Amino acid sequence: MPLVVFCGLPYSGKSRRAEELRVALAAEGRAVYVVDDAEVLGAEDATVYGDSAREKALRGALRAAVERRLSRHEVVILNSLNYIKGFRYELYCLARAARTPLCLVYCVRPGGLSWGPRVAGADESPSRNVSVSWRPRAEEGGRPLAAGTGVLGEPQAVDSVINGRDQAEVPKELEREEARTPDFQALLTSEFEKSAERVSGAFYPPELLEALALRFEAPDSRNRWDRPLFTLVGLEEPLPLSEIRAALFENRAPPPHQSTQSQPLASGTFLHQLDQVTSQVLAGLMEAQKSAVPGDLLKLSGTTEHLRFTRPLTMAELSRLRRQFISYTKMHPNNENLPQLANMFLQYLSQSLH
Repeated sequence: MPLVVFCGLPYSGKSRRAEELRVALAAEGRAVYVVDDAEVLGAEDATVYGDSAREKALRGALRAAVERRLSRHEVVILNSLNYIKGFRYELYCLARAARTPLCLVYCVRPGGLSWGPRVAGADESPSRNVSVSWRPRAEEGGRPLAAGTGVLGEPQAVDSVINGRDQAEVPKELEREEARTPDFQALLTSEFEKSAERVSGAFYPPELLEALALRFEAPDSRNRWDRPLFTLVGLEEPLPLSEIRAALFENRAPPPHQSTQSQPLASGTFLHQLDQVTSQVLAGLMEAQKSAVPGDLLKLSGTTEHLRFTRPLTMAELSRLRRQFISYTKMHPNNENLPQLANMFLQYLSQSLH
């Protein structure tokens, strides 16, 4: 099932939005599971983000909780700061390994457009500094794209929308927002913090909030692990449920690659013979080099390949190369190569040593 990653500074409305999304998906009969800091932290408080070692342990616990829940039966929502792009990439790799779609919801507190993290590319276009989401472009006639149409397809066109509204409306709303009195703006921000604090149940000291804002790595939809990206400002904006549904349930999963695929199973006979043959080759080379002089060819019985002797070889060096050869061969097992394992190993040694 898909993975939804929430990202943002404290008091930005992540918990409220995560609960809103959970209720909406659960009302459709979908199984939804939420992983958040409160569940993982337990008796600890939010000051864990002020200690690098404890924060690293927290990220590991969050990643493990997500990995345990990623399945074909549940939508997993991760409600945490997720402010490090490297950690968001790890979550992307988890989703890719599970072959399930994912999306990122970036929450920004009111007034956060002029301080702290901003949406990437905000300087280029004022409208991009507001709530941006990505949705598949509809076909002619207003019909939605068929299920399975990829939001992440490379050449596919996507529309940038502002919570379902035209971008031309955004500057007008920003002008009206700027026209408000400072007292009203401060009151709105204060009420927002109180509301968010009641939902999250966590307290962040002012100095910690400032530190988190300085090291916050804002999402960028140009990165494959940060898209589809939905950016929400405050709690008054409606959650773009239709676009999120399209990203989660009408989108192809990230394509797997070798690092996220299980290694092919090799028979016990193949692995046993691989270990035995490489051990015999090492023993034969160590014995043959005792009477060799630089320039000689080290020949082993039962092989057609030879290794040119240029310098004394240590068992530690040969053992390291043997482990590398075994690791590579295990990833590409082929019983047809069994008679040639010794020759293949000698070729590998010859290329690695010279």
